[in-house]
Amino acid sequence: MPQYVAPLTDIQFILHDWLELDKHYASLGMADFDKELVNEVLAQGGKFAEQVIAPLNREGDEQSCTLADGKVTTPDGFAQAYQEYIVNGWNAMLGSAEYDGQDLPYSMAVPVHEMLNSANVSWRLISMLTESAVLAVSKHADEQLKQTYLAKLISGEWTGTMCLTEPHAGTDLALLSSKAEPNDDGTYQITGSKIFISGGDQDWTDNIVHMVLARLPDAPAGVKGISLFLVPKFIPDNQGNPGQANSLSVGSLEKKMGLKGCPTCVMNFDGATGYLVGAPHTGLACMFTMMNDARFQVGLQGLGLAEAAYQGALSYARERLQSRAPQGAQQPDSKADPILHQPDVRRMLLTQKALTEGCRALAYLYATQMDIEKYADDEADKGKAGQVLAFLTPICKAFMTDMGQESGQHGVQVFGGHGYIREWGMEQLIRDSRISQLYEGTNGIQAADLISRKLARDSDSMLAATTEVFQAHIARIADTQQQAKAQALLDEWHDLSVQLRGLSAVDLAGAANDYLAYSAYMLLGVLWLSMADRASSSETASLAQGKAKTCAFYLKRLLPRAATHKAALLEGAEDLVALADDEFDYQ
Repeated sequence: MPQYVAPLTDIQFILHDWLELDKHYASLGMADFDKELVNEVLAQGGKFAEQVIAPLNREGDEQSCTLADGKVTTPDGFAQAYQEYIVNGWNAMLGSAEYDGQDLPYSMAVPVHEMLNSANVSWRLISMLTESAVLAVSKHADEQLKQTYLAKLISGEWTGTMCLTEPHAGTDLALLSSKAEPNDDGTYQITGSKIFISGGDQDWTDNIVHMVLARLPDAPAGVKGISLFLVPKFIPDNQGNPGQANSLSVGSLEKKMGLKGCPTCVMNFDGATGYLVGAPHTGLACMFTMMNDARFQVGLQGLGLAEAAYQGALSYARERLQSRAPQGAQQPDSKADPILHQPDVRRMLLTQKALTEGCRALAYLYATQMDIEKYADDEADKGKAGQVLAFLTPICKAFMTDMGQESGQHGVQVFGGHGYIREWGMEQLIRDSRISQLYEGTNGIQAADLISRKLARDSDSMLAATTEVFQAHIARIADTQQQAKAQALLDEWHDLSVQLRGLSAVDLAGAANDYLAYSAYMLLGVLWLSMADRASSSETASLAQGKAKTCAFYLKRLLPRAATHKAALLEGAEDLVALADDEFDYQ
């Protein structure tokens, strides 16, 4: 399996040269977070990813997790790596200083999270969900719950889960049937079963905090009757330590296509003690605090796995000798040339590179908006950032995970038959990345959310705020021709977006998938033109030329995909609904 190497050069270029973090932090009153500190965090995060968890990735996939006597055991080395992770403070990066967190900006933490996903996405998943649980408790729980749970979740001493899905209720949470009966002491008895619970049990920590959706006895029907409850594996005692075991258990471990190093549990709650988070019947809104964070984090999984596949394919293409290059012998003293010199192999590698670096730019741009929403003094700026995040979340989740899967497919193809064999590690990347297109809302759900809610039902604030952010990057392009190209892309995308608002509900639904893909390709085109322009002033010739040539490849070979999606989304949904149910059959 190729060794993962943290792509620090590209990460630092995007953060410092393109996004100008120094200016960004100064505008937020965070000037203490300077370039030297950012690079030290990146270097240490990359080192942990490379040296500690990447070596566990293959073995974790081979060994998987086990359930015995109601307890889950994760693969060898996973628990020890987690202890090193929390001892060194990585879990606390984004936590509030009030509860012993580090209060780092998202734009410093997100690159570290990307590297963790590249190195070992199965291992990363549990800490990712813990961070989402921290957000839900921070924003919606009462002070007593915060005092009891936040510091331990932020430090990573305890982990968190997200318990939404039931066998009959996945996307449609209106069908959710788990119940919450009130007790005289203000707690609740939670009863029901949840499936697909990542990290539902593990051998890393002495307590697990489950965030569970359930219905109160007087709950109205549908999603308006869902409440959120905090349900610990062990009920803390008066000193805040794990005490009495709660009435919950692991029913089974799912047998999965990928992510085998992460335990995915069926969780049974049998009158378990729970604590209401937020107001009654507002659970879905509270849970969306977790879900929106997790959706972006899942997008980072796609980005991380795309990078891992690219690195593996590039390394192999440089070493594998097969035939002569059509442009002439490249290594005359060898019997053959590396396949790196085959144009079709280069097509696949450049596709991986262009999509990965483009998605990285989108993800880090998103992270700067998260910084603004959290730290800006001006409420108008915070509000605009929130609008941008709302609009870009489904794009980041869906497009980056689609590209993670595409990069993995290209990686296997570069390896040829060896890519199909487990020992090379490439097929694992495909298996691990496939779930990212499904959980936290399938990519079809993301597309429907984007076009039906974020575009059609919005009063133009989300689209306008998003356009403004990309317009600012166009304004910084020095080359007038490149600036004009970027402006044309943004204008076309904006105008078409406005046009789509007039479609019927069924036509919007029919256009959803194509609109999301179209939006992503067009916006990445803007980002690539901006990045290439900024790289042209770099003193590192390989960086300047590499960005310029990769940008040219993207514009010529990948951006035309947007035109195909545009043509399809303008066709309406008549052909999609024309077939009668019995006409799907051959009989």
